[in-house]
Amino acid sequence: MASSKLQALWNHPAGPKTIHFWAPTFKWGISIANVADFTKPPEKLSYPQQIAVTCTGVIWSRYSTVITPKNWNLFSVNIVMAGTGLYQLAQKIQLASTKQQ
Repeated sequence: MASSKLQALWNHPAGPKTIHFWAPTFKWGISIANVADFTKPPEKLSYPQQIAVTCTGVIWSRYSTVITPKNWNLFSVNIVMAGTGLYQLAQKIQLASTKQQ
């Protein structure tokens, strides 16, 4: 059973034999780096960078659900990108609002 599932993954149109697998796999590095930045002080975060990460995540998450074949690796990495970007932006906005008070 495991062999047939591995064979199906290997032969999938978005499987490891294609760029459709490897591009999102390497994109996980950006998400992991953004998670590592959770410990960074919010004043060291960049609005443009986090806006770009968030928008990229939202746009490509949507795109990955309308293409054929469905690319769930692309979808999941972009959901995580959008989430980490939103979290970082929230941290930055929260710091800005506490400084104004």
